[in-house]
Amino acid sequence: MATILRGDILVRGASRRVAICGGSIIQRRTFSLQELDEKKGSRERVVILGSGWGGFGLARQLDLKHYQPLIITPRTYFVFTPLLASTTVGTLEFRQAMEHSRSRPGTEVIRAWAEQIDFSEKTIIVEGAVQSKDKVGSIIGDGKKFEVKWDKVVVAVGAFSQTFGVEGVKDHAFFLKDVADARAIRRRILECFEEAALPTASEARKKQLLHFAVVGGGPTGIEFSAELHDLLSDDLTKLYPSLAKYHRITVYDVAPRILSMFDASLAKYAEKVFSRQKISIKTSHHVHKVTSEAVHTQEDGEVPVGCVVWSTGLAPNPFLTKALKGKLYLDERSSKIVVDDHLRARSMGEKSSASCPLDDVFAIGDCAIIGGQELPATAQVANQQAIWLGKTLNKAAVRKAARGKPGPVKLQDEKMFRFRSLGIMAYLGGWRAITQSGSAELKGRMAWVLWRTAYMTKSVSWRNRILIPTLWFTNWVMGRDINRF
Repeated sequence: MATILRGDILVRGASRRVAICGGSIIQRRTFSLQELDEKKGSRERVVILGSGWGGFGLARQLDLKHYQPLIITPRTYFVFTPLLASTTVGTLEFRQAMEHSRSRPGTEVIRAWAEQIDFSEKTIIVEGAVQSKDKVGSIIGDGKKFEVKWDKVVVAVGAFSQTFGVEGVKDHAFFLKDVADARAIRRRILECFEEAALPTASEARKKQLLHFAVVGGGPTGIEFSAELHDLLSDDLTKLYPSLAKYHRITVYDVAPRILSMFDASLAKYAEKVFSRQKISIKTSHHVHKVTSEAVHTQEDGEVPVGCVVWSTGLAPNPFLTKALKGKLYLDERSSKIVVDDHLRARSMGEKSSASCPLDDVFAIGDCAIIGGQELPATAQVANQQAIWLGKTLNKAAVRKAARGKPGPVKLQDEKMFRFRSLGIMAYLGGWRAITQSGSAELKGRMAWVLWRTAYMTKSVSWRNRILIPTLWFTNWVMGRDINRF
């Protein structure tokens, strides 16, 4: 069992100084919790669990004069998720979809997993996270736990990929939630082509290896299918001309149509574009098993495939029920943290009912639900909540400083959070896209221009805002750099 260490325990870095504390050997690293406290000074420490759109966005918003942002996350980078599909096929490189969590000076980061939260003592027990030696891109705990104090805590742990308990998905399918997933998909695509190009590969084996199945007809699954089509038609057909007649893409979805969040006319346009690109769409199909070489559906039986990408929605992060059940009020159906219009969580009352909101505990992004209103599980929502909460906390700190008296400032005096949809968009391949904002709709090449412009300008750093269009142009002129797969 891991020991919980306190006091002068050190939490991150590369130094290997050794100290003895209470008979236990402690490895000293870059800075200790005591040094972290000294940096904090009279500011309030805002511990943020997660480095996604919510957590990373909030850390960038907080006023460093009043707050010490401390991100606790097993992955010390932010992923610009709308560009992940492009990185799987080399349209962009992985670094263009990433920003380091420490990119803003003054933001502290601990690479660790949160284990438990004590709301009365305002402490969090965390376990250090390290890179697994067995699986590339996998993060595991190092067995060393320590305690971190907080003044405010924001739960922004996001969600996991939903598998619906389908047999074999976790073992044989690829998800698309992180850069590690994109790397694995990219590697598998090339492996399929290289094996199919062997003189010993039979016709049946070639057809199986070069059949790419995408399970899920939402924006992520559709955009990946579109990016994969562009790679196959623009680049791999030239490199493997003898295999051009074998490769194909099939999209499976349990719903009657793909892109259900778009108007029916745009979804129908997407189906027509895919049909012209010879991407097969199989709606109302139920996948009940995935193996290393096939998907099994109730409608078609066993279908040989070389690669399965699974994108069927989100499941709650196990941390919510493991660490917060019985402490915070969770939605019965979704297991998400129920927050009020100021994004404050509620503690559990004596009779398993929600009590008053907690002024120092917040939840944002995919792990939160406002009352009974479940907002779309999109980057837009998490980003807007992060910006709103950051500005609101900054205003509260200014009011508290102006008052000159100790004690909390009530957030109900501030304006409530309201989500404003900025529209939705999806890339369809071949320089075509669809966008929808309210009743306004756009499709085709103009929608593609808007899609690329929006994602380029929304990138966090100027470095990526310059590199993204540069790579788009370079790959258009010279083709994708397949060697980097």
